Amino acid sequence: MAKNDTIAEHLEASGVSRRSFVQLCGMLMVSAPAGLALTSKKSVLQIAQAVGKTRRPSVIWLHFQECTGCSETLLRTTAPDVASLILDIISLDYHETLMAASGAQAEAALKQAVAENAGKFVLVVEGAIPTRDNGVYFELNGRPSIDVLREVAAKSAAIISIGSCASWGGIPSADPNPTGAMGVDSIITGKAVVNLPGCPPNPYNLLATVLEYATMGRLPALDELNRPRFAYDRVIHDNCPRRAHFDAGRFAATFGDEGHRKGWCLYKLGCKGPVTHASCSTRHFNETPGVWPIGIGTPCVGCTEKQVVWRMGTFETVPIHLATPPDTYPPVYGGAGEMKVGAAAIVGAIAGAIGGAGWVASKRFQSSNEMAVEKVAAAQKQPQATTKTSRPGEN
Repeated sequence: MAKNDTIAEHLEASGVSRRSFVQLCGMLMVSAPAGLALTSKKSVLQIAQAVGKTRRPSVIWLHFQECTGCSETLLRTTAPDVASLILDIISLDYHETLMAASGAQAEAALKQAVAENAGKFVLVVEGAIPTRDNGVYFELNGRPSIDVLREVAAKSAAIISIGSCASWGGIPSADPNPTGAMGVDSIITGKAVVNLPGCPPNPYNLLATVLEYATMGRLPALDELNRPRFAYDRVIHDNCPRRAHFDAGRFAATFGDEGHRKGWCLYKLGCKGPVTHASCSTRHFNETPGVWPIGIGTPCVGCTEKQVVWRMGTFETVPIHLATPPDTYPPVYGGAGEMKVGAAAIVGAIAGAIGGAGWVASKRFQSSNEMAVEKVAAAQKQPQATTKTSRPGEN
């Protein structure tokens, strides 16, 4: 089978149905509406046609200080048999975990893959790179891993740092960081580096990024931390399924209490969702709703944010930058057509009217009754304030 065949040709030769491929493209539209430079005006069939004409991109995957969780999440996608489908869409020419070769054969495979695809392959890096003591804490074939990274990166067309470890050091870089673990973009300069932080990140973010580069010849729009905007432009708090409880002032105080059992907001338990930019609340792992930390009753730890995860206490609360509930709530009608407003809506609206950030940070969430009384009084004395979405660290 030719290495330079198109994605459609390779899928057909591999026995993959067009239905499965179109289904995957539909999932990519949900994961990355801005990815592939294809707007919502394009149909799924048009996206599949555009991607199908593309030559399979060569991908070389290097491992450093990591747990292989990022590779595992790539293999755990479930529908429509995406684990194998992904490997048919890209040409994964080197991957230490998945390849059969080892030792001298693996080294030869890496050199061959780099030489045959020089200037055209996408380099995916998984894991942090140790830099202390000239990189002696991680060697590949007797060479410091940092030297291998520099050599391969120099011949790549683009670099994707998958996972928090490769993006900025992750767990290996936690204090006191004995190996001097760093992210790829702190070492490689002069090359396009895309960061896909997460522990692990969603595999569709990787596939959408690679396919946009292969299809359009350019990387997706990035934020100031080199993360694709389509996946990291909003904080989890914006689309959290528990957001209504936050707006209404309903919070779990301890694990297993009544609020926790009822699915109330986890902010008081240390949830970092208000400052964590990720798509976890809209694109779930393994295509199963609810299978993510907040969905199973565990606070978000902020794994996509360098200054949050492993640098803050597990139960330490983060500042609230956007605590304003919706401008209006659906009316609740009583008997004979009489319109009534629910108590939760009143509390939430009052909280938003006085600019929720202040009372959230300063009061540490008093009980709902105390909060309601205090906010009613405050709202009568001052006009409604407006708030804006802020990035972590902004005032």
